[in-house]
Amino acid sequence: MPLARSLSVTSLSGMEDWDEEFELEDAVLFEIAWEVANKVGGIYTVIQTKARLTAEEWGENYFLVGPYVESNVRTQVELIEPTNPVLKRTIDKMNSSGCKVYFGRWLIEGSPYVVLIDVAFTAWSLDSWKRELWDLCDIGVPWFDREANDAVLFGFLTAWLLGEVTQSEEPPHIVAHFHEWLAGLGLVLCRHRQLPVATIFTTHATLLGRYLCAGSVDFYNKLSEFNLDKEAGDRQIYHRYCLERAAAHCAHVFTTVSQITAIEAEHLLKRAPDIVTPNGLNVKKFSAVHEFQNLHAQSKNRIQEFVRGHFYGHLDFNLDKCLFLFIAGRYEFSNKGADIFLEALARLNYLLRVNHSDVTVIAFFIMPARTNNFNVETLKGQAVRKQLWDTAQTVKERFGKKLYESLLVGQLPDVSKILDKDDLTIMKRAIFATQRQCQPPICTHNMLEDSGDPILNCVRRIGLFNSSADRVKIIFHPEFLSSTSPLLPMDYEEFVRGCHLGVFPSYYEPWGYTPAECTVMGIPSISTNLSGFGCFMEEHIADPSAYGIYILDRRFRGVDESCNQLTSFLFQFCKQSRRQRIIQRNRTERLSDLLDWRYLGRYYIAARHMALAKAFPDDYMYELHENATSSYYLFEGEDEERYDEDLEAEKDRLNIRQPTALPFKNKSSVVLGANGNGGFAKN
Repeated sequence: MPLARSLSVTSLSGMEDWDEEFELEDAVLFEIAWEVANKVGGIYTVIQTKARLTAEEWGENYFLVGPYVESNVRTQVELIEPTNPVLKRTIDKMNSSGCKVYFGRWLIEGSPYVVLIDVAFTAWSLDSWKRELWDLCDIGVPWFDREANDAVLFGFLTAWLLGEVTQSEEPPHIVAHFHEWLAGLGLVLCRHRQLPVATIFTTHATLLGRYLCAGSVDFYNKLSEFNLDKEAGDRQIYHRYCLERAAAHCAHVFTTVSQITAIEAEHLLKRAPDIVTPNGLNVKKFSAVHEFQNLHAQSKNRIQEFVRGHFYGHLDFNLDKCLFLFIAGRYEFSNKGADIFLEALARLNYLLRVNHSDVTVIAFFIMPARTNNFNVETLKGQAVRKQLWDTAQTVKERFGKKLYESLLVGQLPDVSKILDKDDLTIMKRAIFATQRQCQPPICTHNMLEDSGDPILNCVRRIGLFNSSADRVKIIFHPEFLSSTSPLLPMDYEEFVRGCHLGVFPSYYEPWGYTPAECTVMGIPSISTNLSGFGCFMEEHIADPSAYGIYILDRRFRGVDESCNQLTSFLFQFCKQSRRQRIIQRNRTERLSDLLDWRYLGRYYIAARHMALAKAFPDDYMYELHENATSSYYLFEGEDEERYDEDLEAEKDRLNIRQPTALPFKNKSSVVLGANGNGGFAKN
């Protein structure tokens, strides 16, 4: 299975290629999740981005299973007739028995097959299936929990689907990979019914962990002390917790997305994961080595235009010495670390002022909250900026025409006569329009709950109101970014490329796609050792800060110590020269290969083969090897030192630990049935 590719000089081409061919002629993969063609959260991103690599590996024998949501299917799925005879018979039988099951291709990279089940159409079976669940597992699902009711319907229908497939004349070796508790009941039923299916369960974040962290408890230091049943019952999620825990224990292979979540799962679900499967991205390398630097400059110019309008009348700082920082994600004030970020910004403001720094920091908070409209003052700022631009262009055209006419007749122009009274009047009116009595607004929108908003209340406490004396400014944008916005017309990716630093000091972050996306785009970021991404980078990179990956210690330090460390990171970043930031972005972007699914996908491959070996020990054998060690190079260069791209790339290859080698063997003499593949395609 070819996972290697030709990489540029700045890539980590020293990483080992995948050098083994895995024979999967008689195996079929079903990947089951509630977020297949149905965007709810981060699992959608995982499955969508991973689909291309998985489709390349499994070919016609890869099927995603999810819920049928008509509004999503119209735009994301092309419905077709099942191409596989076994699956066609299965879907036809289920449809004739009172179900609605659809087959098609998901219109994403890789175009994987999808089996979509309409859970609402079989709601008539809910009571009988809930009774069966109670008799089987002693798990009762309350009538008012719609999400759990959907999970019951989806679980029974998924188990029905897999059961029909296994009853074909020559059933293939089936791998069923279930994501999260919403899909987990199907796994429990498969094991109870003793279906010949190799099962995998992946938890992307434990239910109880997310609830406990949202309650501001000392989560990681008290993991072993929680009364799990009581905590789940107090939060009215006991039935969900039981479904999640049952799926984790019933699976042949249990996986999580990071080492920190593995520790959490071992304590809360009472099973240690068999393997960690980090989340990746589809990395697209530019043919020109420094194209991402050009994109950064273009996007930064667009952000600067927004800043000119937002701070009109108080634009008393140099935009060329202005750094753009941002935090983005769900509006979980403490879990996402917005609380210590704001506190660190206040301390950074003090340090910049007492050191008489000429650097200005503008921190963006991109977190969706309840609003009713744009802030009028913010809209006015963008209108004033546009009007000033139009005025300047009009005067420039008149000035240019007169200058041209003067030079054409061979005379040096009299500058005092080129600008007439009308031009001066227009410019004076423009200057008058920029006068502003109030401070530039903190929030770009009108908040529905202004007095109770955590970010705004914290801003009031620390006193950062965008005054001229402050070196740190704050802009709260309580809405996802869009290129159609009248305020900041940029997509999220464009905005990230234009910023200088992403700050994600999360307290609870099982993986963390936002810092990973920054890395792929060559933007330095601050993460924590309580996020999956931060733990992964600490494990695989020597001296991560040299690559623009700053790891904040929130696990072994108190809140105040962590805040001081974050302030130190920010202050040191502000002291970097422009040249140092360019070099750092080159190093950051070079790490993107480490986050590519073509490397991280091997952990999912290992999990599937481990499951096959456990479910079908006569046909498959699996051995896991330990990580290889690496030698490290620490960066200690000065700003004036000559920068050699080839030398830097070679040093980086020494700094990257190789991903785990994953040997796997087929016992080929017993892999295939008498007629080959039992109705499924051979890869």
